[in-house]
Amino acid sequence: MLTSRIGGSEVTIRVTEVEAYGGVGEDPGSHAFRRLTARNASMFGPPGHAYSYFTYGMHWMMNIVTQPEGIAGAVLIRAGEVVDGVDTVRERRPTCDRDRDLCRGPARLATALAIDGSCDGLDLLDPASSVSLALAPEAATQVLTSRRTGVAGEGAGTMWRFILPGEPTVSPYRAAVIRRRTKTVDS
Repeated sequence: MLTSRIGGSEVTIRVTEVEAYGGVGEDPGSHAFRRLTARNASMFGPPGHAYSYFTYGMHWMMNIVTQPEGIAGAVLIRAGEVVDGVDTVRERRPTCDRDRDLCRGPARLATALAIDGSCDGLDLLDPASSVSLALAPEAATQVLTSRRTGVAGEGAGTMWRFILPGEPTVSPYRAAVIRRRTKTVDS
């Protein structure tokens, strides 16, 4: 369960989909693959802390750091079911027509929980934190694995996406689109 207490409202989701990312030299799909940078520094921090970042110039995403301090590794929270605060989430996502889509995908989930850059580095295991993580009352009895969504190249085949089967809130799998740069010739 992931609970946000940002903006004077409380929202809790049950996590239904995540993707894992490794560290330096280990996982080509990871922000930490090449080295520690200012952007990915939280990914090298203590486990249980948030690594939030802005992507594509328009979306926030949130990961949970999973490795010991100094070793990069994190789990991207990709989707969830709103179990408390659905009216607040509907206000934050006014164009969403169906409840299953409120947190279906990592950018939607971040919007629903009001995650932004101020969340980077938060201790998610501290119940007093503005965003906190706790075990669900009932553990999942089955978890499926698949390739990670949108990861191309060498890391594309890594089966580090974990989903709860039959959950309508799980985002659809999308293969990566490989973009090739084209050179322009000045005339």
